[in-house]
Amino acid sequence: MTDQPHSPAPARLWHTGQAIVDIVMSIEALPPPGGDVIAQSANHEVGGGFNVMAAARRYGMPVIYAGEHGTGPMGSRVREALVKDGIVLAKAPNPAGDSGFCIALTDAAGERTFVSHIGVEGQVGAESLEALPVADNDWIYVSGYSLAYPGKASALLDWLDTLPATCAVVFDPGPLLARIDHRQLARLLPRIAIWSSNASETRTFAGRDDLEAGIAVIASRLSGSAAVVVRDGPRGCWLHQAGKTRAIEGFASQAIDTNGAGDAHTGVMIAALAEGSPMPTACARANAAAAIAVSRRGPATAPDREELENYLEANPAH
Repeated sequence: MTDQPHSPAPARLWHTGQAIVDIVMSIEALPPPGGDVIAQSANHEVGGGFNVMAAARRYGMPVIYAGEHGTGPMGSRVREALVKDGIVLAKAPNPAGDSGFCIALTDAAGERTFVSHIGVEGQVGAESLEALPVADNDWIYVSGYSLAYPGKASALLDWLDTLPATCAVVFDPGPLLARIDHRQLARLLPRIAIWSSNASETRTFAGRDDLEAGIAVIASRLSGSAAVVVRDGPRGCWLHQAGKTRAIEGFASQAIDTNGAGDAHTGVMIAALAEGSPMPTACARANAAAAIAVSRRGPATAPDREELENYLEANPAH
């Protein structure tokens, strides 16, 4: 009897960012300096990097959290949420301290404002990264927050240089883009397979008011094979690939809370691509996930696979 060829293991997502606790409060509007407001609601949710991981895992992709998590109450909440969603922890709890947290204020228009405190997730050791068993077909998610932390950026970039070229690196710069050392960012740019940002971050990084012009600036700094995906709220997203930029139409949705919608978009996009979906299809599915996410309160509000499929079936024009 001849040996049957083995099917390759499914691609996994290694998330190198930061899973933290979000203390989420709903308010009418931000208070003026020195002022005060009363929140209509308040709750604790695990967020930060967890949002992307949860979105990809709920779509069906195996996900591993490669970041640090602490030994205090915040770390316990982080681990509980990760395990509940079937996300694997690559490391044991870090005894050096607790996980961080973020105050997330969501106003009546659905816009959110963050104030974060960094815990052990803001650090990483070179040896712990080198021990990660990354496969050739795996995906690596890198957050701009990680590059903004002095205790993490250099070790993370050194590790990325050792990975096989077949590992796709997805980079989301996030709102701390201005705090990233330009030399660190320059090291990362050639390694990026997909740049994923929102419209505001794109304009800021590119120094262009016109969004399509900003996308072109970002694309010019990446490798020729890289794609640029720019989330544009209810309009959907823009996709730049192979020298061309196109709009991927969004879905109508009543925005209640935009916190985590971009992460839902990125997580579902990665999972769809890892399954073999073409880039425009993955972006359309990500648009649908984001539309569902903004209709709910909380950070990790991405749909599961069945709900997303039902939503797409009910919106066949996309």
